[in-house]
Amino acid sequence: MTEKYSTKETALLLVDLLNDFLDDKGKLAGRIGPMLRKTDLKAHLARLIAGARAAGVKIFYVPHGLHEHSFDDVRHVHPNWQWAMDNKVFWKGQWGADFYEAFAPREGDTIVSRHRSFDSFVNTDMLPKLRDAGIEKVVLAGLTSDTCVESAGRHALEEGFHVTFLTDAVAEFTEEAHKAALTLSYPTFGHEVTTIDSFLAAIEPA
Repeated sequence: MTEKYSTKETALLLVDLLNDFLDDKGKLAGRIGPMLRKTDLKAHLARLIAGARAAGVKIFYVPHGLHEHSFDDVRHVHPNWQWAMDNKVFWKGQWGADFYEAFAPREGDTIVSRHRSFDSFVNTDMLPKLRDAGIEKVVLAGLTSDTCVESAGRHALEEGFHVTFLTDAVAEFTEEAHKAALTLSYPTFGHEVTTIDSFLAAIEPA
């Protein structure tokens, strides 16, 4: 890996580290839990976040969030989102939409406004917050590999950012979708596709 990541211009985007995904009592735990265990995602995220904090990398939290009027302006709500609405997944004001305690934001971190669909740049303050922080490179981690993480990376690429995907810092509902993200989508939309340890080793002080 030849790319270097200056703490002045790099942001780690942590996508959807929420109770409904990560806690054993979360509404999606039964569906994604097997892949969380197979990928050992929680341990990997703990190492990534600790290493990034120690190095001084800016951390952006990118949370999902729904409420009863989330799709009032959408004529054709996708079935996945209708199911999420019906079951109040990532529901604003409820425990499931809270950040998973072990990975909760700290003072100095940036929390992006909540996205309703896969793309966390749409209808949020992600772009202005990245621009205001002087970010040039974004590094993606979180959930899920093939949906919200990939969508954030795609949009970041279109906005002119340098995009890095971390293959051991993501998980998906199925093995097939996870593999597709890592082997097909990430090389297509990322400037770099690498591991947590390689990224941490490539961080440079501002």
